[in-house]
Amino acid sequence: MGSSRLGAPGRLIVFEGPEGAGKSTQVARLAEYLRGTGQNNILVTREPGGTPIGEHVRRILLDRANYAMLAETEALLYAAARAQHVRQVMRPAMEVGKLVVCDRYIHSSLAYQSGGRGLDANQLWTVQELATGGLMPDLCLLLDLPVSEGLARRKQDSVQIDRLEADDLAFHERVRSAYLRMVAAEPEQWVVIDAQAPVDEVSLQVIAAVEHRFDAWRTVR
Repeated sequence: MGSSRLGAPGRLIVFEGPEGAGKSTQVARLAEYLRGTGQNNILVTREPGGTPIGEHVRRILLDRANYAMLAETEALLYAAARAQHVRQVMRPAMEVGKLVVCDRYIHSSLAYQSGGRGLDANQLWTVQELATGGLMPDLCLLLDLPVSEGLARRKQDSVQIDRLEADDLAFHERVRSAYLRMVAAEPEQWVVIDAQAPVDEVSLQVIAAVEHRFDAWRTVR
């Protein structure tokens, strides 16, 4: 599951993590920082979503009224939204040299639907390969924090709690454990960020990780 450029000159940075880790905030802050340094060739996007079809699928997936959704249905809906996203948005952007910064990608499916729901990881990975056409991140940033703290952050505003966030503590513990296993398996692909830290400190950690990776990319060009 290593990086696969497939001829695309752009780069893909993905933010992952359990609920309440602050991914959306840090995605926006990283993009703002990079643009402030003159790097304007950036596309910010998210999953599920990123396209009109993907946003429709997102609403279905996160709607608490859909509590009876099967794990298999959930996994296939995420993959369907991802297939649209990769081919309509992400790959075209990378082919013209853009840096794509995405809030969640394939590792979310592996963490949530395999780690959390218990679906077979190999079968799930086959679905991801079909959905992505082999497009893998150049860098994955895991914003990590204890599950109890992340859920407490989200539940401060109960109106916004979605179907996944409403799942039980054991589910979210399995999700976090799955992320940490992926980091251990492919440490070269990941940087773990302490999301318990204050927001500004987390931003500094993210920027440092990305700049370090930029330096490595420049070296190999």
